[in-house]
Amino acid sequence: MKGKIVFALAALFFATPFSAWAEHPGQAQLVAEVAKDTGKDPAALNALLDGAKRQQSILDAISRPAEAKPWSEYRQIFLTPARIDAGVRFYLDHQALLEQIGKKYGVEPQYIVAIIGVETFYGRLTGKYKVLDALVTLGLYYPPRAAFFRNELKTLLELPDTQLAGPVDTLTGSYAGAQGWGQFMPSSIRDFAVDEDGDGRIDLQNSLPDIFGSVANYFVKHGWVSGGPVAARAQPDAAARVLTPKDASPQWTIEQLEAWGYAPLQHLDPGASSSLQTLQGANGPEYWFTFKNFQVITTYNRSVMYAMSVNQLAQAIIEVVHALENAPR
Repeated sequence: MKGKIVFALAALFFATPFSAWAEHPGQAQLVAEVAKDTGKDPAALNALLDGAKRQQSILDAISRPAEAKPWSEYRQIFLTPARIDAGVRFYLDHQALLEQIGKKYGVEPQYIVAIIGVETFYGRLTGKYKVLDALVTLGLYYPPRAAFFRNELKTLLELPDTQLAGPVDTLTGSYAGAQGWGQFMPSSIRDFAVDEDGDGRIDLQNSLPDIFGSVANYFVKHGWVSGGPVAARAQPDAAARVLTPKDASPQWTIEQLEAWGYAPLQHLDPGASSSLQTLQGANGPEYWFTFKNFQVITTYNRSVMYAMSVNQLAQAIIEVVHALENAPR
């Protein structure tokens, strides 16, 4: 009799649909929300999520971000001769399209290139994690930032097919679930990505017009000032006031910062609104006036070091491009 009971229980176990006994924590609630908001089939949503896997390597990766390094080390990741040279070639290879989109949106093309250069080495390293795995892992198994990543997972499931480069379960990207050459999270795809080539689909993996246009549109929607300054070096005197801004929001005029002991190393509008950022360089602290466009870059990644890397890469690329254009022939 006991053997028959065990056999019956085993048969019931294997006959039970996988999702009923191995679904991810919070899956049922998530599916219910997406189905309610979009009208999508709950069975299809469950099938997608059942196929996603919790990845320990993703949890490991998010625990050791590059932003934990000091500026002197962080800068060396992105401001390498190889990345600058590749950026120059990328700019020149796509110059007409970049300058067309830059003019349309009012965003200097070198900053579009620099974002792509920092994020994916100009499209070479877009990430090998399944986006669905990444967002399930971080949204449902990573309590420190579960609210943010669960919202991104929900957004991914709600995006229409025309806003994705392919079926949801085939998309690949970073360990954080960012996709394409510009590494857009699902909410950024929803809010800022554009169908620049007009083919009826937003493809941030294969369409250069969509990729460039989406980065430019992201900047514009976050307040990019066309032709505006990004960052400039400051030299403190011995009695300079210690400033610890909480973020990159411009909050003081250059004139005020000069009065507090920070002298600009180039001509700047005394009335310009700025912030002051301190970075730990190889030879000691570096002091920088930063402006609205610098803050816009930090909306892409909150790290001040990230924004400075993008700015310096953009400057390095455009200096070489201009030198080549102005060289004797």
